[in-house]
Amino acid sequence: MDIEASGFGPESYPIEIGVVRSDGARYCKLIKPFDDWYHWDIEAENLHGISKKLLNTRGISGTQICLELNDFIGSQQTFSDGWVVDSPWLVKLYDRSQIELGFRLSPLEIILKELQYDVWDKVKADIFHKMNVPRHRASSDAELIQRTYLETFNG
Repeated sequence: MDIEASGFGPESYPIEIGVVRSDGARYCKLIKPFDDWYHWDIEAENLHGISKKLLNTRGISGTQICLELNDFIGSQQTFSDGWVVDSPWLVKLYDRSQIELGFRLSPLEIILKELQYDVWDKVKADIFHKMNVPRHRASSDAELIQRTYLETFNG
């Protein structure tokens, strides 16, 4: 799982969630901000390329996204390479939506082996180059993380 947000600090909130399951199925949605979510950081917008206007016109309600994520992920344990920021954003979304989180988000580091750490950055950079993805977005980041994990685990 990867989450893009409105900024980098504690006032920020999730604006896009991307998940790639172990069977390769993908989920990626823009989140329409709740009326009381105001924080916006232009540096974050420049990084992920998602504008407030795009969120307001194409974003989906947080409540709907929480229900869809629970259905899409089920009870599978889910991993993030940015758990320290992704987990609070996920909790913020579910709390504000008043939906119970139906799965567990864990730090990727709990399943990495020492040898994976040694080659992670190089393998990730190689895969990123081969993917030729022109934007920094949640679903492509989630795929990059998954492919890097599999490549470093198998190789």
